[in-house]
Amino acid sequence: MWRKIVLLARMVKIEHSIFALPFAYLGMLWAAGGWPGWRVFIALTVAMVAVRSFAMAVNRLADLPIDAKNPRTLTRPLVTGEIGVAETRVFIAVSAAVFVAACWFLNPLCLMLSPAALVWSGLYSFTKRFTALCHFFLGSVLGLAPLAGWLAVSPAVEMAPVLLALGVTFWVGGFDILYACQDVEFDRSEGLHSLPALLGVGPALAVSTFSHVVTSLFFLLAGWASGAGLVYLAVCLAVAAILLLEHRLISEQDMSRVNLAFFTLNGFVAVFLFAGAVLDTVLG
Repeated sequence: MWRKIVLLARMVKIEHSIFALPFAYLGMLWAAGGWPGWRVFIALTVAMVAVRSFAMAVNRLADLPIDAKNPRTLTRPLVTGEIGVAETRVFIAVSAAVFVAACWFLNPLCLMLSPAALVWSGLYSFTKRFTALCHFFLGSVLGLAPLAGWLAVSPAVEMAPVLLALGVTFWVGGFDILYACQDVEFDRSEGLHSLPALLGVGPALAVSTFSHVVTSLFFLLAGWASGAGLVYLAVCLAVAAILLLEHRLISEQDMSRVNLAFFTLNGFVAVFLFAGAVLDTVLG
């Protein structure tokens, strides 16, 4: 049983929850003006981990025929048979049920929106079949995180979480383009859509850089809309510098450090921005 749990966690890359959770917490923090209480914090955490696990498992199941052909993905548990298709379907159903239950604990609006959130998060797996903008569709899925955090506390959408959601959308879209540069030839051979496959690696990297410039602007605007102070402003400028460093690590001629840029630096961006917002709230 423990081995299966480890394999399921590996299948959905549970450690990548670090990309979305800090932004959900940031939306929660801004909506509450501080600590919202343990009930909201725990229910929001469970909901976010559950919906992300649901989306990743749907993605792995939908991409199983593709992953079985791609040398980069041959060791994934669903491809190797360490996890079965039936087990994955059960995991998807359980994750969806846990998500809906967590939304029920939050408030009626979150519960009402939970089916739409599940559908939207599951759709990403199929967008690469028909659009090169799939990276930004994925970004919009993670962009729901700050909105979810806000709605968990205050069932009314305001400008700050919307601007933050747009920032997250471009942030994720930008680094997903970097990740897709690894599969340019494979995507073209399989008729899959991505910006690197459509434009080539060089132009795609330029789009990624532009996306992260837009990200930095939206993060700043979100702080302005929420009434954040100088600490948050300073952290936003530091985040912009980190994103610039990310693009200095990668070039069309050298993609060897793509995993460092994709996971390590972007995970740090999410945590650092949230930590800055917490400090700004405490000092403010």
